[in-house]
Amino acid sequence: LSLFCHSDIISTVEFNYSGELLATGDKGGRVVIFQREQESKNRPHSRGEYNVYSTFQSHEPEFDYLKSLEIEEKINKIRWLPQQNAAHSLLSTNDKTIKLWKISERDKRAEGYNLKDEDGRLRDPFRITSLRVPVLMPMDLMVEASPRRIFANAHTYHINSISVNSDHETYLSADDLRINLWHLEITDRSFNIVDIKPANMEELTEVITAAECHPHQCNVFVYSSSKGTIRLCDMRAAALCDRQSKFFEEPEDPSSRSFFSEIISSISDVKFSHSGRYMMTRDYLSVKVWDLNMENRPVETYQVHEYLRSKLCSLYENDCIFDKFECCWNGSDSAIMTGSYNNFFRMFDRNTRRDITLEASRENSKPRAVLKPRKVSTGGKRKKDEISVDSLDFNKKILHTAWHPKENVIAVAATNNLYIFQDKIN
Repeated sequence: LSLFCHSDIISTVEFNYSGELLATGDKGGRVVIFQREQESKNRPHSRGEYNVYSTFQSHEPEFDYLKSLEIEEKINKIRWLPQQNAAHSLLSTNDKTIKLWKISERDKRAEGYNLKDEDGRLRDPFRITSLRVPVLMPMDLMVEASPRRIFANAHTYHINSISVNSDHETYLSADDLRINLWHLEITDRSFNIVDIKPANMEELTEVITAAECHPHQCNVFVYSSSKGTIRLCDMRAAALCDRQSKFFEEPEDPSSRSFFSEIISSISDVKFSHSGRYMMTRDYLSVKVWDLNMENRPVETYQVHEYLRSKLCSLYENDCIFDKFECCWNGSDSAIMTGSYNNFFRMFDRNTRRDITLEASRENSKPRAVLKPRKVSTGGKRKKDEISVDSLDFNKKILHTAWHPKENVIAVAATNNLYIFQDKIN
């Protein structure tokens, strides 16, 4: 029996540029924004707590009458825009439509109108004998989310990625076969920069799985494919980036080839490092770090849950093998994080090559409690603290994680729960 509503399942998590706000999107089309509490004198420990700041319905379910298809309201991705004034802005997308939202605060209201009473009713013009100057009076803080622009009708297939460009004027959106470039001010047209759709759909061999703009060079972007390859493209080279500038692929080891090789090599996420020198890709069993100057193999490979290699058959039968895990960098690019099953998530330190497995669950995460590292045993004798591979819960999976851009604060989405962990402060 499922105790929570399907629509509450979190489908994306994203910190804003300062890390003071954290947005989540869910399968019900809602966006919830959390704001970090400022430290106060009487509550010195409250710093770091994130509380709900604003909740709004971003997308509604729709119906495509031409194709007789229901379009889910589920939020696939949220991307913040750099803050330019007192308001915050973010892009959110479902399978078909991208929306630009403005989130603004109101804590004052005008009182003393001339033409209407305080309750809003219009006054009789003949009864107005004096002129009043309206004044701004304080009121309870209201956070309003208003849709500023709607970017629709540009994707035939499901949108899997949006990424704001470093020029802060344009962004890209990617679906299974095409990538479009938009200007944030222009909603009625976008520019198609990648199109891998074959003339005959029966010849389709791969799809686009993720795409991202380079953090500093506004002409460079990458996209990954279901074949385990990554293409880096330069928009200055050609208008249609069908020919990549760089092609990253690790040759497959023929000895480990199996029926599942192609499925598990599909890349579910690609992320540039903050420095822009590296990129990270996540496939089903591992995370790889690539140097943009070296195309033939990654410079680092981290096994996320190698113990599942022997379980691929049952993971194929229960469809888990198609799960799309995301990955993220910490603020200084020295560590990376990605999720696994049983509500486990993994962190890898790139300098020391140490790694740790932690669990996001209600039982062991009381406030201020220190998380204990978890270990999985594969066959043989199981140590006291270890959990056996056969008792892992594949319904509990951490697909979405985010790392604060400046501090060691992480957000982990476990089905319908959001966990926020921070480094222990001594």
